Amino acid sequence: MEIGIKNTLELVVNQNNTAKNMGSGNLEVFSTPSMIALIEETAWKSVEPFLNDGESTVGTKLDINHLSATPIGMKVTCNTELVEIDNRKLVFRVAVYDEVCKIGEGIHERFIISNEKFMEKTNKKLNS
Repeated sequence: MEIGIKNTLELVVNQNNTAKNMGSGNLEVFSTPSMIALIEETAWKSVEPFLNDGESTVGTKLDINHLSATPIGMKVTCNTELVEIDNRKLVFRVAVYDEVCKIGEGIHERFIISNEKFMEKTNKKLNS
């Protein structure tokens, strides 16, 4: 894995990913939670081919500005670029656009984890 890995994913805004449906507002526009999910998906899918068997990444930090509203029916495009690798920490620069303008930008951090160890630690919470 090396700095510079890029990825792009697209979706079309629909009733399911609006602020009204997601509970983040009462308007039928692309929701911030849906934008965050698109950013995370774009980032993790970009590095997945470079991970060892039994590894994944988990999102740990987001510093995102939602700059503009997007109506139902419009296409949204998310671009991520891996800009820093610090041991297991991966830092991505992200930009999100609709068909008219940039609607989001910021930084997203993920950590490389062992699936087995991560789930074992997580499931211990059930016994505490």
